[in-house]
Amino acid sequence: MSNQFPASRLRRLRQSDSMRTLFQETAFSVNDLVLPIFVEEETSEYVPIEAMPGVMRIPESRLAFEIERFARAGIRSVMTFGISKHMDATGSDTWDENGLVARMTRICKDTVPEMIVMSDTCFCEYTSHGHCGVLHDHGVDNDATLINLGKQAVNAAAAGADFIAPSAAQDGQVQAIRSALDAAGFIDTSIMAYSTKFASSLYGPFREAGGSMLKGNRKQYQMNPMNRREAVRESLMDEQEGADALMVKPAGAYLDVIREIREASRLPLAAYQVSGEYAMIKFAAQAGAIDERAVVRESLGAIKRAGADIILTYFAMDIAENGL
Repeated sequence: MSNQFPASRLRRLRQSDSMRTLFQETAFSVNDLVLPIFVEEETSEYVPIEAMPGVMRIPESRLAFEIERFARAGIRSVMTFGISKHMDATGSDTWDENGLVARMTRICKDTVPEMIVMSDTCFCEYTSHGHCGVLHDHGVDNDATLINLGKQAVNAAAAGADFIAPSAAQDGQVQAIRSALDAAGFIDTSIMAYSTKFASSLYGPFREAGGSMLKGNRKQYQMNPMNRREAVRESLMDEQEGADALMVKPAGAYLDVIREIREASRLPLAAYQVSGEYAMIKFAAQAGAIDERAVVRESLGAIKRAGADIILTYFAMDIAENGL
């Protein structure tokens, strides 16, 4: 027993809700959250994502309505993912000024100009093979993909994106995108790097949401989930390449990585509570195994406590509308 007991009794500060709130060390609000959205072209129907209860693909024709609804609820930022009907080997629709990436961004910014739009910058939803870049016999060609990432980034910036968010997990992608943006005159467009992106099994529901055509895996270019030192190194390299903010994805199983990157960098740090994390909470709550509201707040609080400044989560609207 501690030699400070009984004089020191930690439970004195836990005696009531008011007392516990007063001494709570970590808090988050809707202002800390980014809502990822899925936008599908050439359809008028909302498509429920069975693996992610409560999440739907938004038809492009209804995107303006939804952005207004998000803004009224208090959402300040969205991350856009497109479900394309114009796939090819390279994902060339992403650098077409009239393609889905550009149209999504323009609709969001034209509808609610103050909404922060983060354009997910990748190719997996736009390629016929489902990989995140130019596919050669040996796998994804890193350097050829960098050229295309630069083109997509400039296209999104021209459409009004506030952040380019490269998730393709290619070496040198932040430097290549920064160079392309600056050369095109978009010196004020920010980059939120998916700087530590693991080859996680928790992305499964996202594959359904995004209509992925992937065969195989992305372990060649995404990180080994068992590597912590390399995870920190990845983020610090993106900082050196010119990232304005860093990100860890997924979040909940990688709180140690979030904490270590937070201690190693002064850049803003985001964490992405991914589709599998969302689905586990939703399905467990539906089964009556957990209290959804309590677990959502605990899980997001833990991500914030670990050091994240910003959390990307599919629960953002639940929190904004219902105080979940």
